[in-house]
Amino acid sequence: MTKKFIIPVIAIALLTGGSMAATSNRALADDQASDSSVMTSSESQSSSDTTQTKALSKAYVVYGTGLASEDKAKVADALGVKSNYTALTVDGDDYAKYLNANGTSNASMISCVSLAPADPGSGVKVNIVNYDGQDNITKVTSQQYAMVATMAGVKDVIITVTADKAVSGESALTGVYKALANDGLTMDAENTKAANGVLDATQSAIDQNSDDKSYPGKLMSAVGDVSSQLAEDRQSSGQTTSNTQIEVMLRAALKKEGIESQTSNTTINNIVISLKNVQNSPVSLSKNYVKNASNVANNLKDSVGDKMASLKDYANSADAKKAENWFASIWDRIVDFFQGLFYWLMVSLVASTGL
Repeated sequence: MTKKFIIPVIAIALLTGGSMAATSNRALADDQASDSSVMTSSESQSSSDTTQTKALSKAYVVYGTGLASEDKAKVADALGVKSNYTALTVDGDDYAKYLNANGTSNASMISCVSLAPADPGSGVKVNIVNYDGQDNITKVTSQQYAMVATMAGVKDVIITVTADKAVSGESALTGVYKALANDGLTMDAENTKAANGVLDATQSAIDQNSDDKSYPGKLMSAVGDVSSQLAEDRQSSGQTTSNTQIEVMLRAALKKEGIESQTSNTTINNIVISLKNVQNSPVSLSKNYVKNASNVANNLKDSVGDKMASLKDYANSADAKKAENWFASIWDRIVDFFQGLFYWLMVSLVASTGL
């Protein structure tokens, strides 16, 4: 390699090396959570629709009352919380309101979540993040959270979940629904409780297939596709579908995903009942839900692991714009360098030739 090629390569390394090193340790946190409070939407909230029809106006963090006070700062850091996040708290009464009428104790509300507006049309995406190096959400998967939240009427939101100690994670969606309600979005309790039934019904199958990391995405994709079809059927016919027909539809969807043989008859029966409850809920009368559920189901087909959302999903967020501006700044510096280098070479050439 000649000197004229070595100089530009060294220049690029010098220009980008320091900045890349400084940001590499922040990359994962930026992928997991972001300040998306700048997102707006022209859509309006319809009183006749039971799904979320306008974008979340700002970012939220919701702490469970069971969170140890000394762990709060670490939890906030794990969730990627910024200074402009609105902080809320959920307790046992909130759990009873949104998930289960029997309620639970305040001490049991340990899971914590952050929410940020996502790009329009992206659906619900969920990241489960470690707390102090530990994955403390031991049961519920990102794919379950995403589909169940969609069934409750949520859309275009990025949810990040963590806990300061090992928990199943079942109560985390309480925080999601409370944040949306605080943002002025109507969350129908009949929808949220029916959706939570799907979470319960799918859990045993996911536990039984814990060695297959692709199973949760395939299962929730199949469940979402069937739920979308059931909602469409109810809207077109004005009637609900029999359990027998729902089972036929579900088995076909599971077979399509290649997991029918991995899913027990007992689990299939439980999922059928939970899908019937969702079809009977107000959410299934929403045309938006048909599209939202189908969209998220499609996203889940190949979803594996705890991370569903990445930086590109925060396309309108302040953090994404910050990253975009960083690359633009680096490019401008490279251009300026080569312009200066060209000028220096021309001056040297003139000096050496005496022109």
